[in-house]
Amino acid sequence: MRAGVAQASVAGVWIVPGKGPVADIVSDAGGDLEPIDDEHGELYVSRTLSAEGRSRASVGGRAAPAGVLSALADQLVVVHGQSEQLRLRSTAAQRDALDRFGGEQISVALSAYSAAFARWRELDAEITEITQNHDRRAEEAGRLREALALIEATAPETGEDAALAERAERLSNAEELRSAASLARGALSSEEGEPDASALVAEARRALERAADPALAEISEGMADVGYRITDLAVQLSAYLADLDETGPHELAAVEERRAALTTLIRAHGSLDEALELWQTGSARLAELDDDGDRLDRLHEERDSARVSVDDRAAVLTAARTEAAGRLGTAVTEELRALAMPDARLEVAVRAGGESTHGRDDVAILLAPHPGAEPRSVAKSASGGELSRVMLAIEVVIASTDPVPTFVFDEVDAGIGGAAAIEVGRRLARLAETSQVIAVTHLAQVAAFASNHLSVVKANDGAVTASSVRRLEGTEREAEMARLLSGLTDSDAALTHARELLSLAV
Repeated sequence: MRAGVAQASVAGVWIVPGKGPVADIVSDAGGDLEPIDDEHGELYVSRTLSAEGRSRASVGGRAAPAGVLSALADQLVVVHGQSEQLRLRSTAAQRDALDRFGGEQISVALSAYSAAFARWRELDAEITEITQNHDRRAEEAGRLREALALIEATAPETGEDAALAERAERLSNAEELRSAASLARGALSSEEGEPDASALVAEARRALERAADPALAEISEGMADVGYRITDLAVQLSAYLADLDETGPHELAAVEERRAALTTLIRAHGSLDEALELWQTGSARLAELDDDGDRLDRLHEERDSARVSVDDRAAVLTAARTEAAGRLGTAVTEELRALAMPDARLEVAVRAGGESTHGRDDVAILLAPHPGAEPRSVAKSASGGELSRVMLAIEVVIASTDPVPTFVFDEVDAGIGGAAAIEVGRRLARLAETSQVIAVTHLAQVAAFASNHLSVVKANDGAVTASSVRRLEGTEREAEMARLLSGLTDSDAALTHARELLSLAV
């Protein structure tokens, strides 16, 4: 990002198959492909980075994590530059190259092996965890058994602690409650002949009934309803007083005893709800802990079976890689002959290596650059120019079985020239028949084979440095080719040579 700007954005559009790994990644991210035909769609991808470091990515019209872009990049673009040539020196990159060439046969074998290996590691880790933590698990089982026994003996119910607290509060104030309820009942309906609300309402109703005014009839009916309501309330208060008389101090003692038992559980587990949850789930955990001995026997049997599966599938994967290695070595050797390395021979060796999720194979790409030379690691036997051609030859061969939508070659022709550069251009053009190829080059012999030329020029005004991209056609294209050849844009000899190269590439 240029200093002083608020944000930088980049966007791209790819034409991709409507079904396959790319479509699956986009769908999982919630995005969509814009349909082009029955088999292809357009994928829109963008990313914006702010000066504060915030990032926003979009995949198929939906916001997505930056990790989704990384997953898509592995499927959409292969970048080759000087750093990628160095990466080819690593055994992991060489193994990946062989696996890509092997196609579905190796992919299926690798998936089967990886699943078996993951299962074996899972079982081995479980056995290790049980074995190393035997004492801790035994102590956990003892504590859990005691806790469950106490909970089961107490047999709590959901919300019981709150209900008992309310009941205890009521029983503790029984006399005060009895006095208030008795006074209220007496005021509504006295059994001792004292004036009460019921009698007063009845007297008022009789007075209204004796009156001859029809307007008072409705009020009289209302008085009747009030009388019935007073009677109902008096009955309820009588029932309340009877309940207080029946419970008494002995129930308060029982309630407090029960609350004490619940308090013990609450202190041990944090809350009554947590104690109840443990009561529901703890038995399964206790059964698991108590089953450690038999479980270990079962796990050992499963692990032994998983190991056999790993061995079998590793052998299948090794066989698939070995077969593909022979074909890859032969095909790349043929390509190298066309890339001005007629005596070079490339071999792909599959050797026994350490066990990992990728199998048990160490893959080494070996190069014998001339007759009589022993094949040695490409990292040690290839010069920079030779490594560029080996890398290009491998990509051209692999593209026949594992095509990628876009290749970016950043000065893949470094360290070569002349006839070798022309053959590099031919191979890039051949690769462009099935994929989009973007090549950054300073060699006219390579540029001549491109169907589209873009001139990238960097300039500055003393404050800001900017790069411009301009498409070259016709005489501009010839002039730029001449400049690459001789440094001159108006040299007749250079222009003639440029036209010759362009005609060669047609």
